[in-house]
Amino acid sequence: MTRYKELPYTKLKRFCNPSQFDFRTTEDLIFNDNIIGQDRAVRAMEFGLRVKSSQYNIFITGLKGTGKTSYAQRIVSQRAKGENVPDDWCYVYNFNNPGVPLALNVPPGMGKILVEDMDILVQDLLTEIPKAFHGEDYEKRKAEIAKKFQDERNQLIEELTEYSKEQGFKIKNTSTGFALAPLINGEVISDGEYNALEEEQRNEIEAKAEDIQDLAVEILRKIKELERQAKKKVIDLDNTIGLYVVEPLMDELFDKYKEHTKIIDYLKNVQHDIIEQLYDFDLSEEEQDELVVKKAENNFVKKYKVNLFIDNSDTTGAPIIMECNPTYNNLVGRIEYENEQGALKTDFTMIKPGAIHKANGGYLILQANQVLTNPQSWDLLKRTIETGEISIENLRMQLGIVEITTLKPEPIPVDIKVILIGNPYLYQLLYSYDEEFEKLFKVKVDFDSVMDTNRENEQKIANFISDYCDRKELKHLDREAVARVVEYSHRIAGSQKKLSTRFNKIIELLIEADVWADMDQSEWIRKAHIDKAYEEKQYRNNRMEEKLDEMYESGKIIIDLKGKKVGRINGLSVIDVGDHSFGKPSVITVTTFAGNKGIINIEREVKMSGKIHDKGVLILEGYLSEKFGQEYPVTVTAKICFEQSYSGVDGDSASSTELYGLLSSLSDIPLKQNIAVTGSVNQKGEIQPVGGVTEKIEGFFSLCKYFELTGDQGVIIPYQNVDDLVLKDEIIQAVRDGKFHIYPVSSVEEGIEILTDQPFQKIAEAVMEKLNNFTMIVKNEGDPGNRKGFRGKPFKGR
Repeated sequence: MTRYKELPYTKLKRFCNPSQFDFRTTEDLIFNDNIIGQDRAVRAMEFGLRVKSSQYNIFITGLKGTGKTSYAQRIVSQRAKGENVPDDWCYVYNFNNPGVPLALNVPPGMGKILVEDMDILVQDLLTEIPKAFHGEDYEKRKAEIAKKFQDERNQLIEELTEYSKEQGFKIKNTSTGFALAPLINGEVISDGEYNALEEEQRNEIEAKAEDIQDLAVEILRKIKELERQAKKKVIDLDNTIGLYVVEPLMDELFDKYKEHTKIIDYLKNVQHDIIEQLYDFDLSEEEQDELVVKKAENNFVKKYKVNLFIDNSDTTGAPIIMECNPTYNNLVGRIEYENEQGALKTDFTMIKPGAIHKANGGYLILQANQVLTNPQSWDLLKRTIETGEISIENLRMQLGIVEITTLKPEPIPVDIKVILIGNPYLYQLLYSYDEEFEKLFKVKVDFDSVMDTNRENEQKIANFISDYCDRKELKHLDREAVARVVEYSHRIAGSQKKLSTRFNKIIELLIEADVWADMDQSEWIRKAHIDKAYEEKQYRNNRMEEKLDEMYESGKIIIDLKGKKVGRINGLSVIDVGDHSFGKPSVITVTTFAGNKGIINIEREVKMSGKIHDKGVLILEGYLSEKFGQEYPVTVTAKICFEQSYSGVDGDSASSTELYGLLSSLSDIPLKQNIAVTGSVNQKGEIQPVGGVTEKIEGFFSLCKYFELTGDQGVIIPYQNVDDLVLKDEIIQAVRDGKFHIYPVSSVEEGIEILTDQPFQKIAEAVMEKLNNFTMIVKNEGDPGNRKGFRGKPFKGR
């Protein structure tokens, strides 16, 4: 029997020798918190954090589980510790425009002090102002003003009364002023007596009455003026008393905050408004004890409060905010409302900050997919970076929905470094379709999913395991278990030359192995526990794989694993069910007959074929035409079918398999059914690498084992995929024992010879003969012996 080149068991995975580790268990190790295998990403991150420009924000990209988020939090925390703490921010009442609350920034920690000072001021005012207005001195001075007014008023009225009496009239007070009653012999006369007087006498009385009325009007005017002056004196007195109370309290604040211009301007407005609103503070003596607290809750003093919007009093270094739910309001903040007798009301004390405010002066870390799936959040984030300020607006206003009357707080300037974390697809999508993205996120931190295989990186994995077990209080691993984890890392990476940097997969393995070690009452996690954890996880997720095995066994899915057949071959594919992927063979059949329609892809005809698979089929025509159509056109109709395939086919990893089936059908030389095939092919007949080789081999081995290992079963793979093999120990042992075989090939010629045990020259001549027969049939020419290249002519194809 011809011996073809096959892989030795030593090439089927990279073995990690436990003796290379100089520790007994990972408990002996000291962890270095430097990220593993991400030199490019680390350099980019350090650069991005150093650049101060607002446009040099950072996008961290990479596959899930490579440590992007934990690294971002750690490296930013380290850098933020040495940076300045940003200012506190307060919103205060705007006395000039109440609908636009003012934003005040004060040094960190001062905001809390300002809040306390203003609360104390309000309480002092509520207590001291009523005391002053009900004090003996105030009452005395107010009474003096009232007495002086009353005396002057009485004097004027007395002057009017005396003059009227002299003129023969008596003054009567009415609700509208004064009324005159004429006197005769000192007695008021009636209307009848008045009418009985001589006309000359009546005219004289009326003339005198007009003079008196003119004087009365003048006296009333003087009384009004005296009243106005008295009121003004009372107001002046009130202001004097108010200032006497307010100025000492305010002077303390003016002195305390003299270095802060914005606060001084605000306090001046507060003082002016307090003087204007003195009477709101004037409680009766009976109310003072019970209503001071109640008055403090009323709106008239609420405007003197301070809304401590951002408090950095307990912050060390620059703030770091990681917003896990970046909705519009969670980023920009909100204006809250309270229901008061069915009406929604708000004020400046109900303005609440968002993540952008909290991160101001520091770092904001966001998951890109969460930002993009929340309406308006992405546009808000870009607008904030571009404008350098943040304005609080309700989302309803952003969407153009009619909004109730609300506030429009003064915008706050923003200085933040935004760090987005997402996958490579999302990064490419934003870069291609969002013009602003490239301008605002100039630093790409690209996390690799693999790192080079070397002793240093293997030791780093051991150190990582040690740290994680310490932090999560898991059992530590002995070095045989660590070696097994390193081998598992190769499997995740899908390469013998690379280790995986997707440490979440390793973490899952450690957590589950710890459970099995605990059940085994083992002090350490050992190799057997790592294997058990892996096997149990496979078992939990491989129900679909087992169901398919049962369908193969029952004959519901037809497959031959013995003998040889013409135009029939077992290809290999990978089935991914989300939490588990596995390889399974697919029967591919090829039929050929006389015609000129070329190669027909049945899957394409019924629209179950993807573009890449269609391309692979067209490549077969290119190979066939170049190899066998140098002297005459290739005249053939061939149909290729993935049997019992109902969910569609894509990819070119079966193109070499299809070509082997096509050559078998054209040459009438049967193919071995005990050997499955995977690999792409180009028009020159060169075999090209494909993905999922490990899963494909394991899937075919599993099926062969399910029926029976005969010792001659195996798989043909591209030679370029040898370094990608990370096979299970069971398969490695089978290869070592000669019960299973893996053949790496570089060309169609090599593969077809393994599948047929025939030299390629013989197969090619048989193909040429069949094609010439097809040509004769199609053209319906005479004696086929008249054509070159027919029976007996040596194959001259390329």
